[in-house]
Amino acid sequence: MTENPVDDSTPAAAPLVVLNGVNKHYGALHVLQDIDLRIAQGEVVVLIGPSGSGKSTLCRTINRLETIDSGTITIDGRPLPAEGKELARLRAEVGMVFQSFNLFAHKTVLENVVIGQVKVRKVARPQAEKTARELLERVGVGAQADKYPAQLSGGQQQRVAIARALAMKPKVMLFDEPTSALDPEMVNEVLEVMRQLAADGMTMVVVTHEMGFARSAANRVLFMADGKIVEQNTPDAFFTAPRSERAKDFLSKILHH
Repeated sequence: MTENPVDDSTPAAAPLVVLNGVNKHYGALHVLQDIDLRIAQGEVVVLIGPSGSGKSTLCRTINRLETIDSGTITIDGRPLPAEGKELARLRAEVGMVFQSFNLFAHKTVLENVVIGQVKVRKVARPQAEKTARELLERVGVGAQADKYPAQLSGGQQQRVAIARALAMKPKVMLFDEPTSALDPEMVNEVLEVMRQLAADGMTMVVVTHEMGFARSAANRVLFMADGKIVEQNTPDAFFTAPRSERAKDFLSKILHH
């Protein structure tokens, strides 16, 4: 694999997330092939590529929702624990937002954002509620705090899911196609929250089909195909002059000029 192109925005500090020689198989299918990746603190990395290229799998290995067959993953200098309390602690440091919102249906919006803080982070309930209300305001759903998820639109539910992840004070946020289950008119309200997070310096790994978001919010775009990182570059360089045939082909199919 070619060395990461260095751009001026990458800080010299030790990278926050490091994947070295990561491999993953599903039976005979080699879904991640020798993945090497370094993500700096405050960097927004967007993963794009055709379906089945390994993007979501790669994203999900970073908090061990997917196990790996070989290689190493470290977060903030610590190797990913295999299981147990250490893993639960790590998951608190790695926020995750999924396609489906995964909110607790029988708990209010506020309680959805409070519960992890109290149970995992051991925050006192009054403080957890204060943090939850602040975060719900920040993502634009403060007025929905006492409703249940089913009473919210998909875009509102996804913003609650983002607030819930942020409440754990994660070091890095993973987004696995966070807008793909939403009606088109709701996509932007979620991307806007994500853009704001990026502007505020949150380290983010985002799997998405939203090329406008990749262009406007990413520090680096990774193009994946067949389980490999085929190409990576700044959004400007990638979208205006992709180097690989695979990337040119992919972009020609999805970018309507």
